Amino acid sequence: MKTERLVTGMSQQDKPLVSIILPVYNAKNHIARCIESIRAQTYQNIQIIVLNDGSKDISLPVCEMYRKVDPRILLVDKDNSGVSDTRNLGLRLAQGKYIQFVDSDDYMDPDYTEHLVCAAEEQDADLVIAPYKMVIPREMASGRRLQEKLAALLPGEDPGPDQDEEPEIRVYNFLPKGLLDTEGFALHLMDKPASYYYSVLWNKLYRSEILANHEIFFASQVHWAEDLLFNLQYIQYARRFYAIDQPGYYYVQNPQSIIHTQISPAAIVKMKTTVFPYYKALYEKLGLYEENKAAIRRYLVDISESSLPSGPLENMVSGAMEKWDTLTTEAANALGAASAQKRQSGSSES
Repeated sequence: MKTERLVTGMSQQDKPLVSIILPVYNAKNHIARCIESIRAQTYQNIQIIVLNDGSKDISLPVCEMYRKVDPRILLVDKDNSGVSDTRNLGLRLAQGKYIQFVDSDDYMDPDYTEHLVCAAEEQDADLVIAPYKMVIPREMASGRRLQEKLAALLPGEDPGPDQDEEPEIRVYNFLPKGLLDTEGFALHLMDKPASYYYSVLWNKLYRSEILANHEIFFASQVHWAEDLLFNLQYIQYARRFYAIDQPGYYYVQNPQSIIHTQISPAAIVKMKTTVFPYYKALYEKLGLYEENKAAIRRYLVDISESSLPSGPLENMVSGAMEKWDTLTTEAANALGAASAQKRQSGSSES
């Protein structure tokens, strides 16, 4: 493949440096797996910025152990101030041409960073976006919970897989492989506005020059969807977007995470109404809002991949969202036609 020859043909010293930013907070159960997967990247010219955000468990000693054996690791121990402040510190410490983010619950295939950088260099891309793999522990899968309830109600019903069974892994990808400009990327974003694919950090590669020139940082006052706000800022200044088709990041659903333990439907509604003006502002700046109002407002009702069940129920939810799109588009068209007719009527009377 041409893109792989471009980068792998260079010596490690000639390859562009990638700064990988890893915030850590009470991650004792998975931090070793995460750091091991970063250290194992086939793309070796990386700066690994590990930021311990006041962990109260043994995360810091584990990180310190890795710092001692890998000179690419820059370890910072800081008081707890939240993930946004922590990532901002990582951005200030980053020295790479490119920026990559990793969450401490997760892990990567060895060639993941290589694929991102190859695409960025070959396509002169400002943002590279990749499919990802969602890892769902069996005890969290909605189908598993339904089976357990049926087993309790119906004699002879299979209770489902054992606890030791391998987790379910789903691959999510919402773009075909290829190059997009800012308008094209923004129009695709309207299709899945609440998706992790578009909103998160860890399936993307960013140019540090764009971040620095436009002073793009995380909003510390926002405690959820801060990554989406960061991306909405970045999209405004990026000009070339490239989608690859190789998934290499494993997003692990953690039943103890904030999104699964502290986020209520009311909190989601509040978050969406807080974020929507930023989302709307992107399209206004690009001159796309007026003609796409209905699709843009879909963000207020759209749901992320982690909320979707698998199987027939997933199809039902998708069908309902398609029905929403049809109804809101028809309503928007009807309002537009009525408004145009009213203007025409007023003009003829005068």
